[in-house]
Parts: sequence; structure tokens; C-alpha cells
Amino acid sequence: MKNILLIILVIIAIAMLIIGIFWKMVAPALTGIGFIIISILFNKKH
Repeated sequence: MKNILLIILVIIAIAMLIIGIFWKMVAPALTGIGFIIISILFNKKH
């Protein structure tokens, strides 16, 4: 279950980064970076 959550979080992060870069919007790009940081911390904790 944890791996599935981690994979979904990374997919959302990549999608947010792509949206942010493609549409030249800062907010989705920052959210994507935040999701990546959360997924790294979540992976290290468990």
C-alpha cells in the first residue's frame, strides 16, 4: 500500500512539474517540487 501511494505521489509530482513548465506557471511547478520532497521523506521514513 505504501509503494502504491508513493508511486501515485511521484506521478502527480511529475504531472504538476510538466504543467508548470509547459504553461509557464510557477504554482504547479512548486507544488510538483513539494510533492517530490514529500515522497522522498515518506520513502525514507518507512
